[in-house]
Amino acid sequence: MPSPNVHSSSPSFFPSPFHPSAAAAVSWQAGSVSDALRHYGRCYFELSKARLSALVVATSGAGYVLGSGNMVDMAGLCCTCAGTMMVAASANTLNQVFEIKNDAKMKRTMRRPLPSGRISPAHAAMWATTVGAAGTALLAWKANGLAAGLAASNLILYAFVYTPLKQMHPVNTWVGAIVGAIPPLLGWAAASSELSLNAMILPAALYYWQIPHFMALAYICRNDYLAGGYRMFSFADPTGGLTSEWFSLEASLLTLGLTIGALSFVLEPTPKTARRMFYGSLLYLPAFMAGLLLHRLPNEQKEHNVTQTSEITGILYGAEQQDEERARQKREDRKPSRIHSRPPVAYASVAPFPFLPVPIYVSTQGHEL
Repeated sequence: MPSPNVHSSSPSFFPSPFHPSAAAAVSWQAGSVSDALRHYGRCYFELSKARLSALVVATSGAGYVLGSGNMVDMAGLCCTCAGTMMVAASANTLNQVFEIKNDAKMKRTMRRPLPSGRISPAHAAMWATTVGAAGTALLAWKANGLAAGLAASNLILYAFVYTPLKQMHPVNTWVGAIVGAIPPLLGWAAASSELSLNAMILPAALYYWQIPHFMALAYICRNDYLAGGYRMFSFADPTGGLTSEWFSLEASLLTLGLTIGALSFVLEPTPKTARRMFYGSLLYLPAFMAGLLLHRLPNEQKEHNVTQTSEITGILYGAEQQDEERARQKREDRKPSRIHSRPPVAYASVAPFPFLPVPIYVSTQGHEL
């Protein structure tokens, strides 16, 4: 019997690692791993709202430098910024986990990873928990317990207080401003291990900056926020203001005058500049209130605003009623049918008219049940 030809071209049962098919398999696996890393990396980037988190990190870093005194510990600064970034990413991710249904109803958010189905809520929650715990631990290890406590408290305030409050009351804007004011306080605490009155300057500036910033955003996106079920003050005022445009000019001039008086007092603290600042502040408030009353909108506009507010409240209430009705219907559908179904009489959608009565059910024989 002839010996087998060792130079045969027939394929071996165990292909060589240099065989073309093996190389193709390795290439495919590498490509799939690369695609997965790219996919989840993009999801994590969007869930973390990396650009917004970067602004938070900048304010925290500024607080660290202000609280450092003469020398800035660069290693401590980097660790504080890294920990702040991770905690901010966790808070933003949890915010989106809790608002999947709301985001799915809004044009500006429906393509986010969770409402678009690119990542599961459980996966996102696991990412948020991991990165949040890691960031807090890093701050506790490389900074101090005060900084870690502020970070953890801010995460809880944002994810578990501010987030649900957005669907309950317009006061959420002021609560959200507190969240934005804490990072520079965190940075100061990380550098100095204590808080003082000087530490409140930058947080106070950030707090008051956020109010007009988010009020403007709420007005620009008012239709989206309405569709998402959020409660914002912009819903009650279609004009975007309580007064005419003239008051904006007058208030700006009054504020400019008060600011000039304050600056002159800071640059040259003398009894003369102090008296000027004192009397200027006394004149500012009555002048401001007089302009507010003089340029207020007419009553017709106020009635229009009240009417629109009532309509919006009705729409939101009706949407909630529809959600409850759909949930009740799903529960009823799961139950085994014992009797013949009873069709309801035709009636208009209750969504815009929450005051309509409950529909009357009529039997197939024509008499009321």
